[in-house]
Amino acid sequence: MAKDEFKILAPCGMLGYGFPKSSFMNGMACGPDAIVVDAGSTDAGPHKLGAGTAIVSKQACKKDLEIIITEGVKAGIPIIIGSAGGSGAKVHVEWTRSIVLEILEEYGIRGIKVATIWADIPHEVVEAKLEAGKCEPLGLTVAPLTPERLAATDRIVAQMGHEPIVAALEEAADIIICGRAYDPSPFAAVAMHHGYDTALAYHLGKILECAALSAEPGTTKDCMLGTLKADSFIVQPLNENRKCTAVSVAAHTFYEKDHPYILHGPGLVLNLEHCVFTELGDGSVEVRGSRIAETPVYKIKLEGAMKVAYRTFVVAGVRDPLLIAKIEEVEELVKQQVRDYYCEVSPDDYKIHFINYGLDGVLGELEPQRKPAHELGIVFEVVAKTQELANAVCSSVRSTFLHYGYEGRKATAGNLAFPFAPSDVPFGAVYEFSVYHLMEVSDGFEMFRTDYEEV
Repeated sequence: MAKDEFKILAPCGMLGYGFPKSSFMNGMACGPDAIVVDAGSTDAGPHKLGAGTAIVSKQACKKDLEIIITEGVKAGIPIIIGSAGGSGAKVHVEWTRSIVLEILEEYGIRGIKVATIWADIPHEVVEAKLEAGKCEPLGLTVAPLTPERLAATDRIVAQMGHEPIVAALEEAADIIICGRAYDPSPFAAVAMHHGYDTALAYHLGKILECAALSAEPGTTKDCMLGTLKADSFIVQPLNENRKCTAVSVAAHTFYEKDHPYILHGPGLVLNLEHCVFTELGDGSVEVRGSRIAETPVYKIKLEGAMKVAYRTFVVAGVRDPLLIAKIEEVEELVKQQVRDYYCEVSPDDYKIHFINYGLDGVLGELEPQRKPAHELGIVFEVVAKTQELANAVCSSVRSTFLHYGYEGRKATAGNLAFPFAPSDVPFGAVYEFSVYHLMEVSDGFEMFRTDYEEV
């Protein structure tokens, strides 16, 4: 039987992004029943998953976790981390777990039960599901998952739902470190474990996973408190300089979705069409009317990344109005001169790109107002089969462009201004999503294994 209300403290929208300690302590003064924080995202693309690196630094992650863990343990409430390390694969989860254990050791905290929920999916499982017709691309732009692309994929994760997290709570885990998770699931799980409505729990989780982004002014770097009741929930910022409005909270309903009020998750569909957002007059908003339904077939989203190339880039500025007026023409001439110089190298082995900020650097061909500014910032990017080739071609692009004699030029000095020296930046490996699929499973437990340890 659920108690009258259940409070969840969300410190920030991404573990390691930071939050004011005063806001967090305001939240602790409200007597939360759990602290839940999301740590992952695919917003920045597949690189972190493919490279096995974290989104934030260890210093930033530890700074946030120190206050979360010490205060959470002191209050005797569960702490849940979703999509540990950013991408939630084994390497990311182990990285986060090491920081958690380091904090527990440094602060002499004992008697803690830590649950680690792994989200890694074996390649052979995906291959078998593909052959059985139980794995489909998530969208028309996803390339076919051939055996070659699957074999080239470094690691594959799946977004877990609430089920394995609820199971860890039933085992009385104090700290739960989740691999890749559907962003609202860790928030929903702790509420559902205590008997609260699934639809309300997931809708609240959808809002809290970005913390104060649904407040005004919005940010992911501040705390939010969510309070679940029998037939509604309330969201409130914990910083006196922010407030929630009906519009700000409702607007967050549209965040990162391809449909205004339908939200798909592992084994479920959240329907927010009939939600009502009511301002309570104290900077908080109450939400009612969330609905949810189970899907006929339980599917989980897979994410996998493969290395496809290496990148080198240059950042430069152009101030000459004559060059700005014909920038794209000159760029094409520079490309051709470089291709001619490297005639022995197959054009398929490298690509040259120019991004013109001040013209159409953000929207590209979709830019409706192609009115060049008085100066342009240009990124030269070369993507090639090897880092050595990327470096060589980029160097040639930069030196060719630097002294290219376009029509009307009044001097033979450099055409480009470089903010950095050295100008060429070898970036390293480039990854793409090779696996971005929905896979059928029997239930929410099938692919997710949990380990427990007593500290």
